[in-house]
Amino acid sequence: MITSALKPKGSALTSDYDLVPLAVTFSNFVNAWTKPGFLSSLGNSLLVTLTAVVAAIIVGITAAVAMSRFAFRGRKSFVLLMLVAQMAPFEALLIPMFLMMRDLQLYEHLSSLVLVYFAVTLPFCAWTLRGFVNGIPVELEEAAMVDGCGRWGAFQKVTLPLLGPGLVATSVFAFITAWNEFLFAKVLIRSQDRETLPVWLSGFQTAFGTDWGGAMAASVLFTVPALVFFLIVQRKMVAGVTAGAVKG
Repeated sequence: MITSALKPKGSALTSDYDLVPLAVTFSNFVNAWTKPGFLSSLGNSLLVTLTAVVAAIIVGITAAVAMSRFAFRGRKSFVLLMLVAQMAPFEALLIPMFLMMRDLQLYEHLSSLVLVYFAVTLPFCAWTLRGFVNGIPVELEEAAMVDGCGRWGAFQKVTLPLLGPGLVATSVFAFITAWNEFLFAKVLIRSQDRETLPVWLSGFQTAFGTDWGGAMAASVLFTVPALVFFLIVQRKMVAGVTAGAVKG
């Protein structure tokens, strides 16, 4: 992708492909950066994705604690429902989501994407965080409550700090899911000033052909926010992914 983005216009489709381009140009990046709608689409994607992920993490951790720590009727069925909810394909949810947003008068509003991405990532967040909560001994919380903490205090001072790696790992996967989503963003948002980056990226394909150099340069710019976010939290993410792998 980076190699094709650095090649002059028309060189990306030649039969002789060079992994390291002999002629390097940054005009594709300039064209992608100055293409109308890039900065507004970037802002829309960041706003929608971060809002949905933060909301899904907050609600997901409360659901995870409830499924892991509390005994209530139908808990196993609820846990199974969370797993089944992750299996639903986006295409099957498209028409119901569209009708719901239309009835709520949220069509053409970024809040509709926030709600959709929240609903899509919440089952994953709750299911994944439940596994991390299960890995924390309940005796630690009980010891904190014996020392005078309430249930909320024990969660805040004991469980939540230990969930740090799990929260980071879960948020990264949820962020990537929402950041890359195209179908709902294409259907629910029609205004160019409200479109997200995946929809803006499709603008390089027109009736006259595809600007592959510009598309590759725009794809590089599209991956930068997710890459930066991953690099910032990569240590915590590795700890979260490997948590519970070895017990002794």
